[in-house]
Amino acid sequence: MIEKSNRAFQWKALIVDDELNDPTSWGRASRALVGELQARHIEVVTAISPEDGEAIVVSDAGLNAVIIDWSYAADDAGTHSKAISLLKRVRSRFPRIPVFLMAERDEASTIPLDVMQMADEFIWTLEDTASFIAGRIVAAIDRYREHILGPMASALFKFAGISEYSWHTPGHSGGIAFLKSPPGRAFYDYFGENLLRSDLSISVAELGSLLDHTGPIGEGEKYAARVFGAHRTYCITNGSSTSNRIILTASVARDQIVLCDRNCHKSIEHGLTMSGGIPVYLIPSRNCYGIIGPIPPGRLAREAVESSVNGNPLTTSASNPKPVHCVITNSTYDGLCSKAKHIIEMLDSVVDRIHFDEAWYAYARFNPLYRERYGMSGDASTYTGPTVFATHSTHKVLAALSQASFLHVREGRNPIEHARLNEAFMMHSSTSPLYPIIASNDITTAMMDGSSGIALTTEAIQEAVGFRQMMGRIRKQLGDRSEWFFQTWNADQVKDGKSGTFIPFEHAPEELLVTEPDAWVLHPGDSWHGFSGLAEDYAMLDPIKVSVVTPGITLNGGLEEWGIPAQVVTAYLDAEGIQVEKTTDYTILFLFTIGITKGKWGTLVNALLDFRRDFCANVPLEQAIPALVAQWPKRYGKLGLRDLALEMHEQIRQSQQMEWQARAVSELPAVRTTPAAAYQRLIQDEVELLPLERMDERVVATGVVPYPPGIPLLMPGESAGPLDGPHLTYLRALETWDQRFPGFEHDTHGVDHIDGRYYVSCCKGIC
Repeated sequence: MIEKSNRAFQWKALIVDDELNDPTSWGRASRALVGELQARHIEVVTAISPEDGEAIVVSDAGLNAVIIDWSYAADDAGTHSKAISLLKRVRSRFPRIPVFLMAERDEASTIPLDVMQMADEFIWTLEDTASFIAGRIVAAIDRYREHILGPMASALFKFAGISEYSWHTPGHSGGIAFLKSPPGRAFYDYFGENLLRSDLSISVAELGSLLDHTGPIGEGEKYAARVFGAHRTYCITNGSSTSNRIILTASVARDQIVLCDRNCHKSIEHGLTMSGGIPVYLIPSRNCYGIIGPIPPGRLAREAVESSVNGNPLTTSASNPKPVHCVITNSTYDGLCSKAKHIIEMLDSVVDRIHFDEAWYAYARFNPLYRERYGMSGDASTYTGPTVFATHSTHKVLAALSQASFLHVREGRNPIEHARLNEAFMMHSSTSPLYPIIASNDITTAMMDGSSGIALTTEAIQEAVGFRQMMGRIRKQLGDRSEWFFQTWNADQVKDGKSGTFIPFEHAPEELLVTEPDAWVLHPGDSWHGFSGLAEDYAMLDPIKVSVVTPGITLNGGLEEWGIPAQVVTAYLDAEGIQVEKTTDYTILFLFTIGITKGKWGTLVNALLDFRRDFCANVPLEQAIPALVAQWPKRYGKLGLRDLALEMHEQIRQSQQMEWQARAVSELPAVRTTPAAAYQRLIQDEVELLPLERMDERVVATGVVPYPPGIPLLMPGESAGPLDGPHLTYLRALETWDQRFPGFEHDTHGVDHIDGRYYVSCCKGIC
């Protein structure tokens, strides 16, 4: 069956002119221009005021041209200032979009220089014909569309539009195969022709090669390197987990020492297992809420590192006594950003290669708020120091598709040349990558390029600040009435740089909170953040990662007489159609990505207020969280929302699981063998699955990582310690919780759940 064609793009132009609807010569000329553009298949959006034009610019990223009347209304300094404001807004969001300024010819000499620099062309509407002007606009749109995309995405879109007959994989041949069966047709209709025509084989020479880094794909990587501040950038199509593994397998040989942030992603463990490196762990800080922070600078000092290396029994067999690689998590899951510049300086004499796992932090370069707090900071052309790697999950907070990632390299001392790194790249990469993932990396790079990156990240920060301040004002109002509410984790007050006075956070000027890093810095001695051992200006809270703290926990880590564990709130929000990023015992993490809107976070505030109302009324769980009661009617059918929250809070108090967690993540277990050696035991079946009560001093074969907080409790090759030690006691507390509260079980990697009990694979013959 012949299908209706899928048009790749819809061209659109905005005209801002107050006389569009007037029976004047200028109004008739403007309407004629609208008609000519529409005749050329350009959708025209009109606005009769600069304010309306600004609203359209902010809300519609599909614009391809903007036409603005300079002679608006009274044609004086006041109305010109509005036009200038609109021009600045256009340029902040669309730095390359063609902008046409409509003016009388005799006004040309009076237009200010800064206005002329923001416009691309001038239109003399009453002198040139509408047809001629429309032709100029269409030509400008054509040029704009050629350059708006990154090089790979541009080439892909062009090739997919040619509709060539293909005799290569994939077998669906641009989606045609799906049209031959009912389930295939449903799939085709859901995803659309453009996506399926963009799913191509590596046989398409016009697009270059991901593995050879040639053609438009290679040009896209060079483009990303420039935008992200790297010497080299590699496009990864299966996530930053793969980016991390590529770096470690290219940088670390068997029995070489690796300094490793204990707050590391599971992919770092995998990279250590594959490379055979010997990890020496650097313990991060932790606060009263269980939030994992940065590694205190004192632990990165040369003497402290040497002490850690010498204290590890496995390093005596190392092939080189000096660490060859260091992995730092920045920012942390909860948004704690270290000053990467200082870390590089501290480790300069310690290690030749520093690897920043910045999976959640790809946007940092594009906003001055984060200056010097990310791996690729500063100018690559003048960089001297250790070789620096950074891995970015561009799909997490930027706008790429899932699995899209970048691996950035800034060459310094003892670099890894491209050929060697590419061998590791090919080892971990598919020979059949999904081209839309590659294109989405190209697009997200283009979105961040120039002033648009600043505009988009600033808007995300503004939305996060707006939410935090609204939550603070509500909490203050309710507090004045001796009633409780949730709080956001940030400073209670911030310093005004101009006056030197302190202002309550909820009343601070938005500009201060959006532009001044000091408002988010974890200053030593401040009680709100709860971290010790931090130097001034060393760590900062990322405003877009908002932790909401639930009642029940004090600033010193103690528990109140009553409280609301965060898992209850998360379940309630889920029933309201709101999904959160992460839930700990008393905190909930919300990510304010560039896709967040005021309507979205306004709804969240309303839902939190609804929870407070229903908690106070002890609304039955069958109303508050109906799915929970439907699945476990005997356990929860007679409970109210407050009943469940208080029961959970009491369980946390009695089990002391937060205290045991604090000890477990702060005390390194005894190490018996490397992750690589433990993995060899696993694949040779020299392991046994043991319940917790039989794990006294046993060596684990796989990592044990409770989520939250997501920090490794036990790494492969480490001893679980004594039965009454912090690691096994904490796991037993989680096991008891899971048994008592079905539906609220913990997600603990490395643990098998059998009949409600925890089992862990332990190595045979190692003690």
